[in-house]
Amino acid sequence: MIPPHANAGFVAAMEDVLEVYQRPHDRQHPVVCLDETTKQMIAETRAPIPAAPGRKARHDYEYERNGVASLFMMFAPLEGWRCVKVADRHAAIDYAHVLKELSDTHFPDATKIVLVQDNLSTHVPASLYAAFPAAEARRLVERFEWHFTPKHGSWLDMAESELAVLATQCLDRRIPDKATLIAEVAAWQNNRNKRCMKADWQFTTEDARVKLKTLYPQFE
Repeated sequence: MIPPHANAGFVAAMEDVLEVYQRPHDRQHPVVCLDETTKQMIAETRAPIPAAPGRKARHDYEYERNGVASLFMMFAPLEGWRCVKVADRHAAIDYAHVLKELSDTHFPDATKIVLVQDNLSTHVPASLYAAFPAAEARRLVERFEWHFTPKHGSWLDMAESELAVLATQCLDRRIPDKATLIAEVAAWQNNRNKRCMKADWQFTTEDARVKLKTLYPQFE
């Protein structure tokens, strides 16, 4: 969605995220972007015909819906690291457990994790209090430095771009069940991590003030 012109709220949140992306690499304060999507699992009702020389693989038009899984993408663009968590839902409690894993399993030695995410209603500190006792929830809240993309500006979340790569390279086909989805996503994730695939973000605050100037309030 396109944000309205002269939107101070949009540009304030945008410049906050762009400032994060311009920070130098700091292992004690890793930048981690988070986003989520869903995948409809599709089972074949008839055995597909495999590919052969001069002929593509063929699948019957009939299929069986086999549930929906949620995928949480954790992406550290300067580390060349990503982790995709497959869950049954995308509720607040699932999100809270993803943050706990991010904090205590993946970056336990970080002083503070710089977290960039969109404005989804569950992507808030309150979700931690819905999942854990108050003392544990507060501990986890303090483990993160919270930054949110503006409404209608989720393109600023680099995890969304990484999800697009996942969709193109791994998810753009029929996957029959959760176990297969977990295995396929893990293979994709491990391959990307082994090659240390990073993100080279080039869009700066200075660029935004020129290219997106209609979004800024104007003054005489």
